Amino acid sequence: MKIIEKDFNVITGEETITERDETAAETKARLDHEKKIAAKEAEAAVKAEAKAALLDKLGITADEAKLLLA
Repeated sequence: MKIIEKDFNVITGEETITERDETAAETKARLDHEKKIAAKEAEAAVKAEAKAALLDKLGITADEAKLLLA
């Protein structure tokens, strides 16, 4: 993956744009981060499905459940 770095010198007003390949450490960090995000999204989807199933089993809507918990 290409990384584009933009440096702006406030004193001179000069802007420098550098394009480079990501390092092995950056690649590993990016892939690890993507795995964590995917795991959290999957966990949230499972929780949402379980919540919807419970509400359906109880025969109430999400708004009614909020009223009960308030």
